[in-house]
Amino acid sequence: MGYAKALLGVLLVSALAATSTVQANFKCKSTGSTCTALVDFVAPNATNLAAIQTLFQVKKFHNLIGANNLPTSTSINQTVSAGKTIRIPFTCLCANGTGVSNGTPVYTVRSGDTMYHIAHDLFAGLVTYEQIAAANKVPDATNIDVGQQFWIPLPCSCDDVDGMKVVHYGYVVPKGSTVEEIAQEYGTTQATLLSLNQMANASELQAGQVLDVPLKACSSNVNSSSLDYPLLVANNTYLYTASNCVKCKCDSTDNYTLQCEPSGLKPLSNWTTCPAMQCQGADSLYIGNATSSGCNQTTCAYTGYTNQTILAALVTQSTCPASAASKIGFQGWGWNFFLISIQLIFFCLHLSQ
Repeated sequence: MGYAKALLGVLLVSALAATSTVQANFKCKSTGSTCTALVDFVAPNATNLAAIQTLFQVKKFHNLIGANNLPTSTSINQTVSAGKTIRIPFTCLCANGTGVSNGTPVYTVRSGDTMYHIAHDLFAGLVTYEQIAAANKVPDATNIDVGQQFWIPLPCSCDDVDGMKVVHYGYVVPKGSTVEEIAQEYGTTQATLLSLNQMANASELQAGQVLDVPLKACSSNVNSSSLDYPLLVANNTYLYTASNCVKCKCDSTDNYTLQCEPSGLKPLSNWTTCPAMQCQGADSLYIGNATSSGCNQTTCAYTGYTNQTILAALVTQSTCPASAASKIGFQGWGWNFFLISIQLIFFCLHLSQ
């Protein structure tokens, strides 16, 4: 009986090794730093958003739908079909040159589970069973017990890319994709993707691989003293901050400038109501409001929050296209030239007399 059990263990280990997915190890040199990251979850079976939120222990449902740019009215029970991709927002921690999810999610072993099943099926190959075993110091991946809890170390990073702050996105590569296509879709370069993912050439890309893709974040006016600094919101996503009182979205159509407004939600902290969000010196302007005068637009911008207040400041930007300004300048120059020419003609006529 003991021999049969040992043989079964050997066969299971061999099977696991033969079917193991590609390990994702994201570089992260900013030791000890934390940030918000994203990772794809390709649903292996039909499920719903509530089950996904529970599996990945996403604290705020609104930020789950924000990461996927879903309508704010989206139901927590909305069905997610098999094969559909849902982006998971989570907190990343950098340590020992790599990035992993900061203590979550934690999975509790159920009857019939194997380490491979947990990694490959439940978490859709985002991590390998070897990574789960190593992260939880499990000496024998084939010997786990019901009720055991395992931390699932999702891959991530907090590093700047090409001198810019970005949101690192664990993108699960679909079948037939190329590095060049992925780079074009997400506004980066093939060279950047190869370097970030420690790939010698584009031919190393594999379907199902978790690829580190840097997403451009919208520029913001959040100051360094704010409790949510730096507030990084990736293109085509939104999130809630300031204890759920402020909603901020990033959209390339807004020139990658963060757009914030009151959320209309109840606050999460000890605030009974959301604090005032008015800009000083502008009685009628609150966060998200704007006024225009000629080519200038003045916006009441969100600049952060403290334990006591939500901060805002007036920001003025030019809204006139450069071509229009050039045209105006040229027209002005043409009119001046005409006047000068008339004056010269009269001057010459005067001399001839």
